[in-house]
Amino acid sequence: MMFGRRVLGQAALGVGLVAGGARAQRRPLTVGVSWSNFQEERWRTDEAAIRAALTRLGAEYISADAQANNGKQIADVDALLTRGVGALIVLAQDAQAIQPAIRRAQAEGIPVAAYDRLIEMPGVFYLTFDNVEVGRMQAREVLKLKPRGNYVMIKGSSSDPNADFLAQGQREVLKPGVDSGAIRIVAEQYTDGWRPEVAQRNMEQILTAQNNAVDAVLAANDGTAGGAIAALTAQGMAGRVPVSGQDADHAALNRIALGTQTVSVWKDSRVLGARAAEIAVAMAGGTAPAGVNGAAKWRSPGGMSLDSILLTPVPITAATLNLVVEASWITKERLCRGVSGTDAPAACRG
Repeated sequence: MMFGRRVLGQAALGVGLVAGGARAQRRPLTVGVSWSNFQEERWRTDEAAIRAALTRLGAEYISADAQANNGKQIADVDALLTRGVGALIVLAQDAQAIQPAIRRAQAEGIPVAAYDRLIEMPGVFYLTFDNVEVGRMQAREVLKLKPRGNYVMIKGSSSDPNADFLAQGQREVLKPGVDSGAIRIVAEQYTDGWRPEVAQRNMEQILTAQNNAVDAVLAANDGTAGGAIAALTAQGMAGRVPVSGQDADHAALNRIALGTQTVSVWKDSRVLGARAAEIAVAMAGGTAPAGVNGAAKWRSPGGMSLDSILLTPVPITAATLNLVVEASWITKERLCRGVSGTDAPAACRG
């Protein structure tokens, strides 16, 4: 596979061609980013990090938002190729549906980085956080509060492999309790498009079916956690039933401070975005995926060996909220909005 053909060709045009006694200027590398959607708060943070890193590296940024539509994302990738990108970063809406568009990019010699979500294809670089470990972290924190009882799993989108990676990690932690009978998983449900309103509807139906006999909720991310907590609130159960999440959305961190959410696993997308930009620029310049700094082989669920980087996440609970404030991820004012009383977390005191 000939990575970087376009950008290297642009460089060749920019060095050595003389017209009217003036040296032609080399066109800067353009990196295209195909976003699945901007529904989730965190993608704006990722985008800002990618933009900043590309600017630092002397590259340009262009993007397209698929608005949670598979067909649009395929068309978006084609449009980015037409605009002459030298590399692609793709947050897949559907890991299977996007593959024909990725094959077209590869056929044109354009390197592709799968961003946050797996695209199980040879030659695609996979950059994400360790999502199985995210699931483990979620389950560990909830299990500390509810070592026994009825558990519900509000999973992510069925078209996103991350949903199953998270569930895998959660099940690993719960397995001893399930095997002993201390824990019963009474319901589990995927959430179409990771949409909070879908998670809320699913949770409402589960509460009805279980006559509210639910002791803990493993929600896949902060959006689904928000939906689940809305359903629990309507039944007067919020704050009594531990709920997990991930992404450290500002609203979720505030819920942790208020006591209605137990944990959000922080995946600092500023780091992820910067690494994606660096990887895209390196591959556009001719670096093979295996040669990317920090890359390691990772075996996919389908048995494929992919060049990848899996970053380490951090669980954020009421006891560790100071970490996100100290890292300037959120202001203390935003974190502690509506928080009062002697039981306020340490991060909101003083």
